[in-house]
Amino acid sequence: METEAGSDVLVIGGGVVGLTTAVVLAERGVRVRLWTRDPVERTTSAVAGALWWPYRIEPVAAARAWALRSLEVYEELAERPGTTGVRMVEGVLGETALDEVDAWAAARLPGLREATAGEYPAGSGVWARLPLIDMSTHLPWLRDRLLAAGGAVETRTVADFAQADAPVVVNCAGLGARELVPDPSVRPVRGQLVVVENPGIDTWTVSTGADGEMAYFFPQPGRLVLGGTAEEGVWSLEPDPAVAEAIVRRCAALRPEIAGARVLEHRVGLRPARDTVRLEREPLADGRLLVHDYGHGGAGVTVAWGCAEEAAGLAAR
Repeated sequence: METEAGSDVLVIGGGVVGLTTAVVLAERGVRVRLWTRDPVERTTSAVAGALWWPYRIEPVAAARAWALRSLEVYEELAERPGTTGVRMVEGVLGETALDEVDAWAAARLPGLREATAGEYPAGSGVWARLPLIDMSTHLPWLRDRLLAAGGAVETRTVADFAQADAPVVVNCAGLGARELVPDPSVRPVRGQLVVVENPGIDTWTVSTGADGEMAYFFPQPGRLVLGGTAEEGVWSLEPDPAVAEAIVRRCAALRPEIAGARVLEHRVGLRPARDTVRLEREPLADGRLLVHDYGHGGAGVTVAWGCAEEAAGLAAR
């Protein structure tokens, strides 16, 4: 990509989508600045689980392409897990039969198979080996990769695109797009997690029981992340003790050793949901170019690299 001498691209949003987009642009030779309201370690992305799997994201066809491209990148990054935070980890997608997995995923993940009764006593499930990302390592690694490519990161709050002093602006503001654009179709989907000492579990499980309540656990370095909730339109960032107890109870029903694990932390994140991801160009009246890339819900990690490359293409003037 070529830009005019002295020109640059400003990316708004320091979550995984914004950081990844800024990295792609910087490594294509563009001078990039990233503005983030919070340090990357305190963004919504920092709360993510974060398992690669397309989760509640539209449009379906585009999301598949973005997810598959991201999978390629994560498989490469998993060769350096201590540095990148990405590992390939086996686990069970519960309440799923092998013939229910979309053909595109089955073709790309040849190791998929029916889970055995020992692996998932709760019912039918699919055994898979998928990228699992430790966001406490991955987000700072993305920031450092951006800086190494010549990019800059600033902690700034943006109330209006008029404040964005660049010829090209990429809007990766997530939930912040609701006020910034403004786009009232962006809404929070609240997720609560419980982090416990890992009692020796090295596989992940995602389950939706007979009562429809979600339960999942992800082994991360030095801890086990338990979830979760998906509360549409709920803005509270305060952990609910009753919800936390229910999360532990549901996870312990799948792996009894979780019941006695010491709680290390409670987390709450607001997924930036939208009926469809908005990824498009918008020429501004003053001649600048605005590229929107937001509305990924709980699938931001899953599609980050595919969306980043498409957004970078749209940002080319």
